[in-house]
Amino acid sequence: MKNFVEVLKNSKLFNNISESDIESMINCLLIKERKYNKGDFILRAGDRLTAVNMVAEGAVHILKEDYWGNQSILTEIGVGELFGETYACLKNIPLQVNVVAVKVSTVLEIDINRVLAVCTDKCKFYSRLIENLLSVVAGKNLMLTNKMECMVQRTTRNKIMSYLSLQSEKNNSSQFNIPFNRQQLADYLAVDRSAMSKELCRLRDEGILSFSKNHFELGVKK
Repeated sequence: MKNFVEVLKNSKLFNNISESDIESMINCLLIKERKYNKGDFILRAGDRLTAVNMVAEGAVHILKEDYWGNQSILTEIGVGELFGETYACLKNIPLQVNVVAVKVSTVLEIDINRVLAVCTDKCKFYSRLIENLLSVVAGKNLMLTNKMECMVQRTTRNKIMSYLSLQSEKNNSSQFNIPFNRQQLADYLAVDRSAMSKELCRLRDEGILSFSKNHFELGVKK
């Protein structure tokens, strides 16, 4: 666990908490380390969570599956980011998504009861921890709002342009990398991969953007 103190220190959950305080909190929070291979299910729909999960190595995808087994990617979670915090806080609500490792990954499980409980030692950094958790939850709500902005677009072309525009704003640059390959991007936008690829080529030919694998550069503004 000591190997991941730097990850914790740089995460939003432990923002403005010193490394020495984090080290003293590890046992108190009952943080457990879990390792997964690429393709492993970390959590499944129907699970009930008692821990907030943080990616310490690798990356995971949050997947939503409908009645017929069709899957869409809600988001990718990278190193230092949390997942499952909403369901952990709600406690009685079963998980409604699947969480899958997209590469060899290590996940830290942080007991939600220890996060929310009043520390018997009255550690000043616990109030900061709860404030940070609320900030993370608020950030996730904003992320879902941004995804909804893409999803309400009526055409594949507009969904692509909306998503890439948001990525440009996020990176404060017309050049950026996205966290998805083509199939994953199609799943995220809930569009046909072939139709999406054709639209990307049209946008490139029109000078609106250029791309190489997952690197994009936006050009002409419309």
